[in-house]
Amino acid sequence: MRTDRQDTGSHDLRHHGDAEVRDDGARLTDLAVNVRADTPPRWLRERIAESLTGLAAYPDGREAREAVAARHGLPAERVLLTAGAAEAFVLLARALETRRPLVVHPQFTEPEAALRDAGHTVDRLLLREEDGFRLDPAAVPEDADLVVIGNPTNPTSVLHPAETIAQLARPGRTLVVDEAFMDAVPGEREALAGRTDVPGLVVLRSLTKTWGLAGLRIGYVLAAPETVEDLERAQPLWPVSTPALAAARACVQPQALAEAAHAAHRIAADRAHLVAGLREFAPDGLRVAEPAEGPFVLVRLPRAAAVRRHLRDLGFAVRRGDTFPGLDEEWLRLAVRDRATVNSFLQALDQAMVLSQH
Repeated sequence: MRTDRQDTGSHDLRHHGDAEVRDDGARLTDLAVNVRADTPPRWLRERIAESLTGLAAYPDGREAREAVAARHGLPAERVLLTAGAAEAFVLLARALETRRPLVVHPQFTEPEAALRDAGHTVDRLLLREEDGFRLDPAAVPEDADLVVIGNPTNPTSVLHPAETIAQLARPGRTLVVDEAFMDAVPGEREALAGRTDVPGLVVLRSLTKTWGLAGLRIGYVLAAPETVEDLERAQPLWPVSTPALAAARACVQPQALAEAAHAAHRIAADRAHLVAGLREFAPDGLRVAEPAEGPFVLVRLPRAAAVRRHLRDLGFAVRRGDTFPGLDEEWLRLAVRDRATVNSFLQALDQAMVLSQH
């Protein structure tokens, strides 16, 4: 692990997986975007559609806020609804006073981008492949007063122990944990959402990944009431739309949580199938970052940029890894899909790797 001062470098922090499937990429089988396939489900679409009759009124988020709070066993004043987790990163960067923010990489790049846009100089803690991209809390400088980490981490698919992350808490430090993919982990083990015993803890959750709502923009923050108040003051009026509020209420009901839990187990089985297939390419130099615990897998392979281009020609979109600090052009991120899709992808990968040698 090493800590770097702000480095504009060659990493495009604004590049995200959706860029792989825009325009001509819409025809491709998508392994680039970490949104669960075949979502949103019909019942959720119907709930959202029902909300459209209320569009003449301004959004009222009180019921959705209470529902999210109840889902995590918290009082409503510890919940802030946001237009996706991305808005929460902007609010944190703009509303909280910080002298030395640090982002643990490789991870989702939007937190650092938001901090930079707000005028902050950002430190990076770069986790290493040889350490399994795992965190050593002692590597975080004591004077870092805002620390951001993902769990499970995008793109490494590492699930850090909750107590390891909790060790980062310090008086005067804000500890931001991005749990956007935690509901894809069976049992949500290692979750910090709902904890009130960790000082300075801010947990971010997204409803867009598991439920296929990236176009609707809905997420939330769990934090101490005074932090929620600071973030809320930085929000515009009525930041979350009425359809998004309806989705939030629906997605935290017991039946929805049971469906998400079932999906998490299915994703785990499909991921195991994908990883087993990828291991077959080890003689060709492909390495999987393991153990993978999220709905995506990070791989390193020779000529990855060329392989990615050939995969596009063969009908598959995957996520380039070189836009993540700590990674380079030898890395690709693959979203977990059903077994039939994975089998077709593995066949295409075999062809792409052969083509990349010429």
